Amino acid sequence: MKEVILASWPNGAAPWKRLGQRLMDVILHLGVHRTATTTFQHYMRDHVDDLVGQNVGYWGPQRCRKSVFPGLFRSVLGQKGRNVAQRAEGRIRMFSQQAQLRGVQELLVSDENLLGNCAQNLRFERLYPGAGERVARISAAFGGRLRRIVLSIRSPELFWASASALAVSRGHPVPSAARFAAISEGRRTWRDVITDLACAAPGAEIKVLPFEAHAGRPDVVLHAALGRDAPRDDRLRWLNRSQDLPALRATLAQHGADSNQLPDGVGRWQPFTDEQIARLRENYADDLHWLTAGADGLATLTEDAHLTRADTSLPTGAMTKGQGYDEGQMAQHR
Repeated sequence: MKEVILASWPNGAAPWKRLGQRLMDVILHLGVHRTATTTFQHYMRDHVDDLVGQNVGYWGPQRCRKSVFPGLFRSVLGQKGRNVAQRAEGRIRMFSQQAQLRGVQELLVSDENLLGNCAQNLRFERLYPGAGERVARISAAFGGRLRRIVLSIRSPELFWASASALAVSRGHPVPSAARFAAISEGRRTWRDVITDLACAAPGAEIKVLPFEAHAGRPDVVLHAALGRDAPRDDRLRWLNRSQDLPALRATLAQHGADSNQLPDGVGRWQPFTDEQIARLRENYADDLHWLTAGADGLATLTEDAHLTRADTSLPTGAMTKGQGYDEGQMAQHR
């Protein structure tokens, strides 16, 4: 039987639960960006009724960004001197308590922006520099009930290329060659991000999934999150893919920017040189080796234990799915 821990809120507030009741677990799916998180979140919406029957609650990006987490990561005072971060913590506790009173035993929270965003990564030329502080605030807001963190990682030369394409498609300037050189020479890797998460939430289990092994398989992600079999996804969706070079050049032209900032040709934009790609892949191989060897007890690699280097391409099925395919699938979903 699960150990029962009596918890109470600060400032003399009422206890979270009565002694003898099961404590609701919180599971964070933190993405990261550009690892099929949108596909996973659509899959979760498809199966939310099935999960309710298993006493599993789900908060996706729409709820997280609009009503739950706004203000949690701010350190400034709002109108009338209100502390917006403290108000966000209280809101999280209130919604969490409401979920538990409805019988939710496991609350799955999925929002890649909880770690930061792609534009911030590019600006600082580092992978999620605020990951530790942000997850520490999340853990504190949930009163230490964070049981598991699920994190997908991706070979960095493809992660950064996809993140850059996303940023440009949303109106951000095209990063300079000097910026990509600095990124390729940076010392912060996925290992550092994972270590930050472990320090921020020391009581939480961390499961890491290489994107190359689970791309197009949202059921694998849910299995890692819940620790049990998940409904198989038969929709074969590949949502929110990066724009290819012709689409990115058209986007720049639409915004009055010089489309010649991007190379000619078609297909995926790869802004790194061959030497830079080799360096980033080597870093990723080191990260996977560290995870395979046990990650110093901080995290668990949940996919192929023999994978030591990133693939150079996506799974075969993904190559047939473009922007039009995504839109058609979302139309069917609606």
